[in-house]
Amino acid sequence: MFDQAFIRNAIDRSAETKLDRRNMLIAAGVVGLGAGASILGPVSAASATTSGSPAISDASILNFALNLEYLEAEFYLRAVTGYGLSSDLVSGTGKAGGVSGGRKVAFQTTAIRKYAEEIAADEKAHVAFLRAALGSAAVARPAIDIDASFTSAAVAAGLIKPGERFDPYANERNFLLGAFVFEDVGVTAYKGAAPFITNKTYLEAAAGILAVEAYHAATVRSSLYAMGLTQPAHAISIARDSLDGPMDLDQGLTRDGGNANIVPTDRNGIAFSRSPGQVLNIVYLNPDAVKSGGFFPAGVNGELNTSADNA
Repeated sequence: MFDQAFIRNAIDRSAETKLDRRNMLIAAGVVGLGAGASILGPVSAASATTSGSPAISDASILNFALNLEYLEAEFYLRAVTGYGLSSDLVSGTGKAGGVSGGRKVAFQTTAIRKYAEEIAADEKAHVAFLRAALGSAAVARPAIDIDASFTSAAVAAGLIKPGERFDPYANERNFLLGAFVFEDVGVTAYKGAAPFITNKTYLEAAAGILAVEAYHAATVRSSLYAMGLTQPAHAISIARDSLDGPMDLDQGLTRDGGNANIVPTDRNGIAFSRSPGQVLNIVYLNPDAVKSGGFFPAGVNGELNTSADNA
């Protein structure tokens, strides 16, 4: 887990001037100026998504990521331990919410259980790190649905019929398919956010989290492939692609006539990106521009809270 000593050392290495170092320390909340000084500065207009669009602050980006980390942490922790994040890791600004669903999975395969335990620990550490970096600017955990949302996603993918229920905690196969619903999304979210992060320390940390999320996604994809679950995974991939816009971005576990596709990339071997709006389309389970739905029934907290209009 990243602690304040890590953040301070990272800032010492990357700060270009004493003033730059002090500003970053204030942003990370590791100087004696009180937690109220932890709002991060805005990015430059040059790094906005489109010409003339408002700049996105580093704090907005990190809080957007924190919402996603809350979701992943709650899913994995409950699957491996039966309980979620502790009360000291869920408070913050915005409307706090509880978690619907989630319970311990009766894993039959030791390797998959160990994978799940490791991923759960990583996601909990990501939540703690982002909260420490943001200080009092950190958003609270919003309301999270990790029960009915999976059924909605499974219906959309055609895995089950309307009126049936998909339970990702019933067995390890369902658990892996549930993880696949949003695991790749985290990778594309961090990749898409990278150009907007101006603080080099936070960019380095975000790159580190992206790498970990990519390891997680590859582990889930490899496990699904080994278990022969390429068809349901492909259906989930198509469903995700139907939500995030007209471009064919998402990829299943096989391609080019059945070759393994554990690492989804473009033709240059580079992972693709999603904008925050596209990411929210998927986790809200809605192709329209909305502010809530799916895994976040009351929406995410923070400034980046509206999905893109892909209808």
